[in-house]
Amino acid sequence: MMSAVSDAALATARQRYFSGHELPEGLVPAPILRSWQRCVEQGLDVADTLHAEPMTPGELRELQQRNEGLRLLSRPELVTLRAQARLTDSVVILTDADGLVLDTAGSAEFAGQAARVALRPGVAWTETSTGTNAIGTAMAERRAIEVRGGEHFFEPHSILNCAACPIVDPFGKLAGVLDISGHASLQPTHALGLVRLAVEQIEHRFFARDFDGMTVVRFHRSADLLGTAREGILVFDGPTLVAGNRRALHLVGLDRKALRKATQEEIFEHAALAVEQGELRARNGERFFAAVSAPLPAPPRAIGTLPRQPRPAPKGPFLTAQTRADLARAIRLVNAEIPLLIAGETGAGKEVFARHLAGLTQRAGKPFIAINCAALPESLIEAELFGYEAGAFTGANKAGTRGLVQQAEGGILFLDEIGDMPLPLQSRLLRVLQDKEVAPLGGGARQKADFVPICATNRDLKAMIEAGTFRADLYFRIAQFTVTLPNLDALADRTIVVRTLWAQHASQHAALPDAVVAQLAACSWPGNFRELVGTLRTLAALHDPGETITLVPLPTPPGPMAPPANGAPTDLGALTDLGALTEAAMRRAVDQHNGNLSAAARALGIDRSTLYRRLLWKQARPDSRGSGGAPI
Repeated sequence: MMSAVSDAALATARQRYFSGHELPEGLVPAPILRSWQRCVEQGLDVADTLHAEPMTPGELRELQQRNEGLRLLSRPELVTLRAQARLTDSVVILTDADGLVLDTAGSAEFAGQAARVALRPGVAWTETSTGTNAIGTAMAERRAIEVRGGEHFFEPHSILNCAACPIVDPFGKLAGVLDISGHASLQPTHALGLVRLAVEQIEHRFFARDFDGMTVVRFHRSADLLGTAREGILVFDGPTLVAGNRRALHLVGLDRKALRKATQEEIFEHAALAVEQGELRARNGERFFAAVSAPLPAPPRAIGTLPRQPRPAPKGPFLTAQTRADLARAIRLVNAEIPLLIAGETGAGKEVFARHLAGLTQRAGKPFIAINCAALPESLIEAELFGYEAGAFTGANKAGTRGLVQQAEGGILFLDEIGDMPLPLQSRLLRVLQDKEVAPLGGGARQKADFVPICATNRDLKAMIEAGTFRADLYFRIAQFTVTLPNLDALADRTIVVRTLWAQHASQHAALPDAVVAQLAACSWPGNFRELVGTLRTLAALHDPGETITLVPLPTPPGPMAPPANGAPTDLGALTDLGALTEAAMRRAVDQHNGNLSAAARALGIDRSTLYRRLLWKQARPDSRGSGGAPI
């Protein structure tokens, strides 16, 4: 809180300045003084009475609809800051790019007082209309700022202490302002820090969409901060920089004027964003850990690595044309808080798809709480989901506990294997989904719950409804839109799948040889993507970086060829055990080179250690798949 001396000094400064006298340097913060000067130059008079003309309800609805995208992006932060604002008897305010208040949240009591000075939805808080204030001055200065008490231009606003930060879109344009306003009589809090952090989250969320066909570079000096709101992000359309967040521009020594002008070659040492010794280097001499998402349809690839542990490419689902279209629809539906159902066989990647989806929505960065309904004991599932009060049952935590639904506040609640949820609990879940309220076990008060449910199943829920084992009303609540993920064996071209997943899960290795890709693509994968990923990770672990990849080291080579997706007859010759073929080839090479393993390995194009491991393992496991042969 400003001391009485500070209040008196500020009052003296106001009187001197508005009487036409110059002020000594430092008596008033420079941004406040610049704002006072702008207000005077615009013809405002501190003696004038303010008359804010409120919007009609219809006009306000239209304003909010025009800015629905910004409101959705900002909602998680408004929800988070609302609790803080209530504790400090203040309000959180979101405006559009013109300074018009869109939403307020927080203390109802202070909101009423703020409304008396026109701090309410539908009113403009630019400097032109309202004089010096945190919202308008943040817009004019294009920076976060605090305006306290008598620093406001108009006297009635001296009841306010305000902190605001402009929200800038990826293209460098002002999108809106986030503000926290409270009583000028209260001790100043960390409001400015809070709005800065919140705006950083909002601006980061802008980059989760709308950049298909462009190269997105995410980077930071610290590898641990990649994927967080602290990372720098630059977007290139071809060679040209078209978008970026403030942190990225700062890291490479640019400002928003570089957008649409600078090129990859001018910013980074390698125009193609190639990595030398695991580093991305900027022209300003900085070195960064980074990840590049190449234009679709090329899969993302990692370009930065930790010194001893290479950083993998971003891991996401393999998207067919249909699932990519479903993903685009699903993003819009989650942003509109409409529940989704993901259907697919075991291993088809339902949770991977759900997590990828969540990261592209307005709820990115918020909790993603995954619950396997089949794994929770029936006796405990209700307490796990909804929490409980102290003493709710024998063995309960003395202080009670928050349920998983409450832990998903502001984010996504992922209910896997929803078809295995007991019938009695289905009715309880239905009520939570309808009311968005949770009542903990033991008689606790009902609590509001803000989350979007995404459910997944490998079962036929409609058949279960007919059998009486799944509630029809719950089904229609959770399955307002269904994404069906394909089986791996049903895909016509599995070579693309193999190459994409290898790039994601084995970035320390070079690309798979074409022959290995063809062999893996020809196999049947009853465990779907999960089984294939497991096999690829095993291959990566059993080969050293730089070593030629083969299927030889696999203890149990993959199964025979999958039936052709188009229904064509299967070539019986292709059903031969791959392990037997590879081992026979190895033994022939060893025989041809008179037992010289090094020469045999060179002839086969594989590493000597791979040849030795495979044949030694075969000697120790005579009952395993593949041909026999004498021990080496």
